[in-house]
Amino acid sequence: MKIYEELVARGLIAQVTDESEIRELVNNGKARFYIGFDPTADSLHVGHFMALCLMKRLQMAGNRPVVLLGGGTGYIGDPSGRSDMRSMMSPETIEHNCECFKKQMEKFIDFEGENGAIAVNNADWLLKLNYVDLLREVGACFSVNNMLRAECYKQRMEKGLSFLEFNYMIMQSYDFYHLYKEYDCNMQFGGDDQWSNMLGGTELIRRKLGKDAYAMTITLLMNSEGKKMGKTANGAVWLDPNKTSPFEFYQYWRNVGDQDVLKCIRMLTFIPLEEIDAMDKWEGAELNKAKDILAYELTTLVHGKEEADKARTASQALFAGGADDSDMPTTTLTTDDLTDGSIGILDLLLRCELLPSKSEARRLVLQGGVTVNEQKVDNLNVVYTEADLKAGLKIRKGKKVFHKAVIE
Repeated sequence: MKIYEELVARGLIAQVTDESEIRELVNNGKARFYIGFDPTADSLHVGHFMALCLMKRLQMAGNRPVVLLGGGTGYIGDPSGRSDMRSMMSPETIEHNCECFKKQMEKFIDFEGENGAIAVNNADWLLKLNYVDLLREVGACFSVNNMLRAECYKQRMEKGLSFLEFNYMIMQSYDFYHLYKEYDCNMQFGGDDQWSNMLGGTELIRRKLGKDAYAMTITLLMNSEGKKMGKTANGAVWLDPNKTSPFEFYQYWRNVGDQDVLKCIRMLTFIPLEEIDAMDKWEGAELNKAKDILAYELTTLVHGKEEADKARTASQALFAGGADDSDMPTTTLTTDDLTDGSIGILDLLLRCELLPSKSEARRLVLQGGVTVNEQKVDNLNVVYTEADLKAGLKIRKGKKVFHKAVIE
């Protein structure tokens, strides 16, 4: 099976501009493609992970990736799929985040060799543009009517789309135009919510250069309820171990729903398809085995085999009622967190960021969903002393989320 057919079989392809041409390019290692990453934080997250895996698959098939760091587009902020405007970042923050991204990407993408990835930053050309010159060069190539119908603006239109955000499509399109001219980049890949922006780039290249360029979107990773995966109650699942520990990362995938596990294995891992197809008949306890395979494979990809082994061992011990909590996510409290030398269960759950609000913490306790040191907590007035915290409190939320609280 060639790479394009494999991507289809894994359920990774959502939309393409010209399937026959794209198949020909990627199957024969002739694609020089780019994916853009706006530096919205100082770490990549699970949403980026899908794009990185796609880059890796295509590079392994002989194609050459161009990694575009959005040091310029980060000044504006992508409105796609958002109901509110992104916070404005300082130039220093944007530059720092770009450096963090590049370092993390080196674990997934090969930057050496004949088809080694090329890393570029669109700040190098976007920040030098003259506004009037840009309008004269590309403004006439964009129809405002078409832009207003674009999927990427729909949610923002409900609350009011700023002119700042309205320019994002033009900036992303200009990136493709620039990369085509300077790096012979003939293809752009991105999430399915980027489709309108990507079509803008192919159209700009066609109108300005009279050349064909291609776009392909990746299927967004959604669970069986139609919600984006890669987020928890506390926010994104990060690739940086200091933001999401290897154990938390492992546990996230270990706890995916039965209906989602095989889809995730197919889309995210490099396990051969014939092995995954054999898992399609698994049910019951076998699905737990599939979840363990998923969690271990992805933790190995992101954090390495040693951390994956530790996370698996810790997880198995916890689910079996074992005592090994050395790799469990831990919150370290101080005496400032205590009132009269103790802390109540609701404040403890909030301080450990196990729940976002006191009302939700109260509801979970009353429903019997909280266990501390293997004792179910069903009283809202339970308190824990400094001595308890020095010994360590092992908290379990529901059946699958483990956390430890200690005091320094």
